[in-house]
Parts: sequence; structure tokens; C-alpha cells
Amino acid sequence: MELTGYLDFWFRDLPLVERVERFQRLGIRRLDLWLWRERPVADIYAECRRRGMILNSTFDGEAGNLVDALDHERCLRAWSESLEMAVRYEIPHLFIFSNQVEVSAAGEWVQRLRRDYTPGEMYANLLDGVEKVLRLVKQTRVQLWFEALNTFHIHGGVLISTHDLAADVVRRFDDPQLRLAFDCYHQQRTAGNLIYGLEAYHGLYPTVHVGDVPTRQEPGTGEINFTNLSKKLDELGYDGFIGMECWPSRSEEEALARIREYFPRAR
Repeated sequence: MELTGYLDFWFRDLPLVERVERFQRLGIRRLDLWLWRERPVADIYAECRRRGMILNSTFDGEAGNLVDALDHERCLRAWSESLEMAVRYEIPHLFIFSNQVEVSAAGEWVQRLRRDYTPGEMYANLLDGVEKVLRLVKQTRVQLWFEALNTFHIHGGVLISTHDLAADVVRRFDDPQLRLAFDCYHQQRTAGNLIYGLEAYHGLYPTVHVGDVPTRQEPGTGEINFTNLSKKLDELGYDGFIGMECWPSRSEEEALARIREYFPRAR
């Protein structure tokens, strides 16, 4: 296993570029980033390269709604730009979601479609959209991580809100460049069944995110039993990434120490 550090969540008192060095001090080599269009990606990449580190993943805040057929043109344009960026900055993984999430003027997470669809129509649109995106991805070595987003925070409905649905999409395409992101925080918020999901979808997910519920802080701060989750991953022989997509409740050093207690095999 390998720990990956989230630049948007840790060392928030520092500019993003300066956070790279702080993660290096902690012994974390791979870094993840939200919303690449809004971040100084070139500068972060240069700092990672200088320090022998890897900018591991990111996603686009303007990728559009794959569930909306009327939005596919925008989706493909955005994905073309994201893939060009990922190749330029040697980013091996990009997250993909069913719905574009926006922040409203009131600060709520929302999603909007151009017209009303039935769930079946949205799912058909999604599969068609993912197929189109994969045609672009096939021109690169980038791997997509399909992530289910919770409906607790996001208002207006997100079609793929459980790992059951996300895994169904991944299995339908059976493509090594489309994998599942197993996010404990999102899944616990929406549906639970974390150990079931780890067992049922083992082999589909190369990354497990370990934010606790309800605060999305490090394991041990909330209701998720990470002791049992870690045991299950060991039983399954999981050897992928452990994504530290969580807010440190105390210092970053203390948060990392706690994560290592739950995942002692993770380097």
C-alpha cells in the first residue's frame, strides 16, 4: 500500500506549492489535487519534479454532466483539455463523476441539468458519455477513477451516489483505464456497507479514501470502524493507494501517525 496526500486538505495555512515540501517531510511521495483549472498546476508539478515526487491525481470542475446528453459536447471539450494537461504534467490518474457539481451562491453543493430525464435515460446518457470519454483516454496512458458522490451534501440529485452503481459502470466497460475509486466518506454518507463493498468490488478499485464521518477528518475521529476495514483490506491482499482525503483534526503529524496506526502496511 502507498499513502497519497491531498494538497487541498493538509497544511492549509501554506500556499499550495509550499505544501509539497511539507508532505515530503512526512515521507509522502504522491500528491493529489482538486480542481486543476483553479490551481497553479504547473508550479506544483515543477516543485514535485524538483523533489522527486509525483502529482498523482486531479479532477476538473468544468467537466459537465455525463448524464445529460445535451451537455456531452461540453464534457468532451473539457475532457480533451484535462487529458492534455495530465499528459503535460505526467499525472497518471483523473477522477470521473456522473454529474458536474457546482457551488451555489448560498454555498450549497448543487448540480443542474439542461432538461428533466428519467433515471434510465440518465444512465443511458452516462454510459454513452463514458464511452466517448474513453475514446479520448485511449490516446493516453491516463487511468480514470470513477467515484460515487454522496447525496448528503449535494443537492439536486447525483445519479452515481453509491459504489454499487459506480462499480456497475466500471464492470460494463471492463477497461483497465477505467477503475473504481472507493471513497469511505462518500459511501458511508450515502449507503454504508463498506466491508461488503470492499469484498464485492475487490480488484476494481486501486485507491481507497479514508475520510471519517461526519467531519471528514482522519480515521478514528468518527463513526467508521477503520480497524475492521483495514483488516478486510489485508485479508483481500489489497496493495493499492490509501488516499488521505481528510482534514487533520490536530497537527498533520498527529493525523498521519493515526492513519499509520490503522494502515501499518502503507508506506
